[in-house]
Amino acid sequence: MTASTLRRVRVAEIERVADEIKRFRLIDAGGAALPAFSAGSHVVVTMHGENGHVWKNPYSLISAPYDGSSYEIGVLRAAGSRGGSMFMHDHVQPGSELHISEPVNLFPLVGQGSKHILVAGGIGITPFLAMMRELAARNSDFELHYKVRSAERGAFCDRLAAQYGARVHIYRSDRGMSLPLERILAEQPLGTHMYVCGPAAMINWAMHTGRAAGWPQENLHCERFTAPSPGKPFTVKLARSGRDIVVGPQQSILEALENNGIDAPYLCRGGACGQCETRVVASGGALQHNDHYLTEVEKASGEKIMICVSRAAGSGLTLDL
Repeated sequence: MTASTLRRVRVAEIERVADEIKRFRLIDAGGAALPAFSAGSHVVVTMHGENGHVWKNPYSLISAPYDGSSYEIGVLRAAGSRGGSMFMHDHVQPGSELHISEPVNLFPLVGQGSKHILVAGGIGITPFLAMMRELAARNSDFELHYKVRSAERGAFCDRLAAQYGARVHIYRSDRGMSLPLERILAEQPLGTHMYVCGPAAMINWAMHTGRAAGWPQENLHCERFTAPSPGKPFTVKLARSGRDIVVGPQQSILEALENNGIDAPYLCRGGACGQCETRVVASGGALQHNDHYLTEVEKASGEKIMICVSRAAGSGLTLDL
């Protein structure tokens, strides 16, 4: 995927669904039908702010996968973010126009699974909304286990309980409720798959719990997106063109390339998919790897970098671009 594959959409509806969480319904700006997608898919939303500032954030599609009339996304207003989610909450209104990528699925349902255990924390509920629609349409066996801070901070809780009944289990931190994942996993039939999305600590805990319970690695699935972390500015030299690109303290390498007219490939922009993997020709210091794709051995080698989230800790590096 590159910037040239973007689609212009218009915001048709905005709804506050929880404290600091809004649902946005998007329609094609030209009135065309939107492509069908599979449950677990996301789109990258491009936002244009003042002074030419551009944000590109991935958001899970939460609407019905085969309804081409619109796409829906859920956005948490993250105060500690680099500004994209705050822009969506504070500046985007019905009628605003945005650009989105084509849907990409890095978190698909396993078709042959005998049962599906969905484990969500906070805004991590979003990919499961489309998943539950698809599983219900298939008449598949599934359960949702959703950890929220409170009723006010839990998006879609009442709707999910009303729609799916006893298959939905909600655990509120303000009531001292814990998610008994070890017990849940111990009670599942052979061939069950677990999917988890939420804060990094929750994902790590759930995946560790699954492995400790003896579940095969191929039956444990998670979705991780990491926002590019800030750091000191550095210079990237492009070996093929000879150009020098300065990466600012709040930029990723990918963003710096795009701002200089270089159309680099990406899918997730969150360090999960591997699409932006780039060979490091030379480095003036250590690399700060923030992705979830490269192995620890690959990271230690210093030969590759995921330009959407990782950066140079030294003065600069040379890339095979």
